[in-house]
Amino acid sequence: MTDTAAPVARGTVREVFLAFLRLGATSFGGPIAHLGYFRDELVTRRRWVDDRGYADLVVVAQFLPGPASSQVGFALGMLRAGPLGALAAFVAFTLTSAVLMVAFAYGAALWGGPVADGVIGGLKIVAVAIVAQAVWGMARSLTPDARRAGIAVVAALIVLVAGGVLTQVGAIAVGAIAGLVLCRAVPDTGGGLGRFPVRPAAAVICLVLFVGLLIALPLISAVGGWPSALFDAFYRAGALVFGGGHVVLPLLEAELVPGWVSADQFLAGYGAAQAMPGPLFTFAGYLGALAQPGGPGILGAVVALVAVFLPGFLLLVGVLPFWNAIRERRGVRAAMHGANAAVVGILAAALYDPIFVTAVIGPASFGLALVCFVLLVAWRTPPWVVVLVGAAGGVLLVLAGAL
Repeated sequence: MTDTAAPVARGTVREVFLAFLRLGATSFGGPIAHLGYFRDELVTRRRWVDDRGYADLVVVAQFLPGPASSQVGFALGMLRAGPLGALAAFVAFTLTSAVLMVAFAYGAALWGGPVADGVIGGLKIVAVAIVAQAVWGMARSLTPDARRAGIAVVAALIVLVAGGVLTQVGAIAVGAIAGLVLCRAVPDTGGGLGRFPVRPAAAVICLVLFVGLLIALPLISAVGGWPSALFDAFYRAGALVFGGGHVVLPLLEAELVPGWVSADQFLAGYGAAQAMPGPLFTFAGYLGALAQPGGPGILGAVVALVAVFLPGFLLLVGVLPFWNAIRERRGVRAAMHGANAAVVGILAAALYDPIFVTAVIGPASFGLALVCFVLLVAWRTPPWVVVLVGAAGGVLLVLAGAL
């Protein structure tokens, strides 16, 4: 495991861990921003890989389900220091955000009174602004023409009418089929992956494991205890996330609310996650901690975090040796254009229900949501600042009797 498109010097696991620990503690702004941090630190400054190799890794991560920035980090760690380097990159990049989110779960369980109610209400309102921004940005890039916009609208209607995880999977399948028919003429702008060092045999094992777990976990969870059921819920969500971290929101909401956590707990944690550095998927650690019976608990957090990240990593390793041959097929590219458009519709449906209908209960809360949205979109305010504004605004609204 030594190179992509050009030879790359090998490093140590310690070097990888320390580099990604720093990135995990300082990379704010979501997956696209994370990719910028990675390029500045690991391509420009440390020269672990050249720009062509880095761009190839970004393309394959964007194509696959899962957390794109974490998948790129995982691949860079593997490139630099082998399988242990990949594991070190994942743990280090995730650690800071995961610890903070689990701490928030413990703190939320101890809170009470109007200030706590205001903070939670404000974080729910921040979630409205964050997801609205995500829908807006994704729509501009993934549904730039009438055909893909139409696919997004149909997907949103399917989810709004029927609801549930299976409906969301069906909407993505409908989008892929529609893309196969309607999006063959959409140009492809990606590059080739080069010579990434993963043996085909190892890739096949990862793909078999990915599919095997997807089939076996529901059966195991039916007879096992709560850890297996929790692992199944988060694994399935992580296996179906196309389009970035925000898309995990409707999948996790369908899996966990109201059986494992309440709608208020879910949205408050999602709002808090916006203030954290590192991957948005660490929201799973917060949910897993709260979902543990008698919780919050560390075991539930660990189970959730491993489960939600695992499918994306299995797919990444499984696809790497075959990527160029797959992506050159026009039908595959067209289907992915349609599936990505459907993802926009699914996220738009989630923006309405449960996010908007739960968080916005009157003119005052709508006004605060609008302020947060404008701060994000027009003023380019860092998300962690918007979280603080939303939390403070929520407290003021509760004290004024408007929330």
